Amino acid sequence: MKIPLSNPDITEKERANVLKVLTTPNLSLGPKLEEFEKKFANYIGCRFTVAVSSGTSGLHLCMRALDIRDGDFVITSPFSFVASANCILFERANPVFVDIEEKSLNINVNKLWDKVKKLKYKSQKLKAVLPVHIFGIPCEMDEIMELAEEYELKVIEDSCEAIGAEYLSSYLAESNTKSEKLRKNKFWRKMGTFGDCGVFAFYPNKQITTGEGGMIVTDDESICKLCISMRNQGRSDNGSWLQHERLGYNYRLSDINCALGIAQLERIDEILAKRERIARLYNERLKEIEELIVPQLENNKKISWFVYVVRLTDKYSMEDRNLILNKLREKGIGCSNYFTPIHLQPFYREMFGYKKGDFPITEKVSERTIALPFYNNLREEQIDYICKNLKKII
Repeated sequence: MKIPLSNPDITEKERANVLKVLTTPNLSLGPKLEEFEKKFANYIGCRFTVAVSSGTSGLHLCMRALDIRDGDFVITSPFSFVASANCILFERANPVFVDIEEKSLNINVNKLWDKVKKLKYKSQKLKAVLPVHIFGIPCEMDEIMELAEEYELKVIEDSCEAIGAEYLSSYLAESNTKSEKLRKNKFWRKMGTFGDCGVFAFYPNKQITTGEGGMIVTDDESICKLCISMRNQGRSDNGSWLQHERLGYNYRLSDINCALGIAQLERIDEILAKRERIARLYNERLKEIEELIVPQLENNKKISWFVYVVRLTDKYSMEDRNLILNKLREKGIGCSNYFTPIHLQPFYREMFGYKKGDFPITEKVSERTIALPFYNNLREEQIDYICKNLKKII
């Protein structure tokens, strides 16, 4: 068999939506942009949305909208795609890493509290926390929001891998005054709706795709207006096309991309259900292999399955893992490691002096991850083939 690592799920509905746009003169900044933004806001449960060219550009605009600037500190996870830290560097701010928790692979909240206390004691330049819902697994957002409230920090949720993920929360945001927020009855709440703003991404390996694209979500109108202006070269809502109020960028998302996104979003429940079924099939087949750690489920979290990543136990090395990846590829099975720690990327080492051992849990996990093929229409016989070969190779 030849089984790719990922494969977008495009149907006749998506193709028809895109072709319809191509019969109009509105290829960019047209009606499909507004339609996609409104439908996404309704799905996520927020007041405002801003469609942008990628998750990375969305994170960058959030940095600027929250006035993160030269010399400020923003805390995030070292176990993520590099863009979640790069967006901090775009504004000459300083990414500060906190190690992850081994079960969820998300930022360790206890270590986060310690880091915030230390930084706040030394400096007033700590401005924000950027939690990453890695692999579509929600962070412990109640605790993160309580921390942010106590220390007056902004929160930017990197939800790029987590569309549809939910967290059983007691943190409400019904009031504009944080001290008036209620914490009584728990309820399910979608990721991206906790912080000052959140960002989603629609690259082809994501749960839904627009080819390239992303979405900023917020309940703050001023953040929304700033991001709309900055995505479109700094133009104002009522200014002329060649009038620019502020520094801006070309971070627009075309109507062609938005038309694709609308069709995908209309299928989101079907798509997430397909992915959950595949994850459960994998778990059933792999849970008895004692050399593997399969993704851990938690009662207070609904995972939006972005990828399916297993880990080798501690008795295996990175060299063992790499050998297994190569053997899987020889069998036609697409696979990869997920992720290389950000702090060990060459330019982070050079810029900040990071070294191996700085974030031991991130490093231990990263050295043993195996991402297996994962996409909506992966067939059960393909899963059987993958699991049989993985077990044999190990």
